[in-house]
Amino acid sequence: MCGDEDGFNLSSEAYLEKHQILFYFEDCINQLLQYRDENPKVNTIKFINEYFYSLKCGTHVMFRDFEFINATPHNRISFLKIFWQFFKQIGKKGDLLTVQEYHSLITLICPDLPFDLVQKTARIILLDDALDSLISFADFLYAFQVQFYYQEFIQKCGEIYSVLHCQRSPRDPVVVPTSDIANLHTVSTCTSPPADGVEAISFLRAIMHLRDKKKIGSAFSIPPVQVLQEIFTSTSTSHISFYEFLMALARNEMLNAALGGLPSKSKVFDTRKV
Repeated sequence: MCGDEDGFNLSSEAYLEKHQILFYFEDCINQLLQYRDENPKVNTIKFINEYFYSLKCGTHVMFRDFEFINATPHNRISFLKIFWQFFKQIGKKGDLLTVQEYHSLITLICPDLPFDLVQKTARIILLDDALDSLISFADFLYAFQVQFYYQEFIQKCGEIYSVLHCQRSPRDPVVVPTSDIANLHTVSTCTSPPADGVEAISFLRAIMHLRDKKKIGSAFSIPPVQVLQEIFTSTSTSHISFYEFLMALARNEMLNAALGGLPSKSKVFDTRKV
């Protein structure tokens, strides 16, 4: 919930909607009512002050259920920061963990976080579902940041990628206009994005169209345009695979800085707080 440079240019209604203020007020009241059942003499003003202080600090997501943690961009980035702060010593010691072990760590601070989310994170790094493969903390952390924070965007990109791949496959001739790609929910029969790559420029154009559609009102986060352009212009070939794209997002320092929750990779094991 950092300061917003455009905050003074928004109407009060738009500001409340952008920062999900009503969502947090509702949660605060629900938390207060639950707490009051056990502590009838609770100081209401103090409780509300402490709630919004923890919201500002990002500690409000500790030990909350996945539905709450997943509900807003601020909650997601706050959870990522807490995960890093709690478990960075594991990475500092050089320990490598499996997918199940990372999921076990995460459930210590969010008991019902889906295993599927962690498995998708590992797939960005390993390119497969090898559950017993060992992953470094830093690799997992930044891949998890991309998969968790941008999960809806990644799903849309997977759909776009599958359509583009089918368009160029003589065995599966599906023709979908570029202008319609961003509206797709399920178009391809592929269970997961094919691995052999699509034309990078076509993929970028479709993603940029998705950004334009998002401006009209789609409720999910999209990486900054500068990050997307950097990834696609720096590719060494004319084609890019889906997981090459996701790995490039996970490794992009500009994206990490824009999100603002995690330190740069060179400071990931720094003991000082960010």
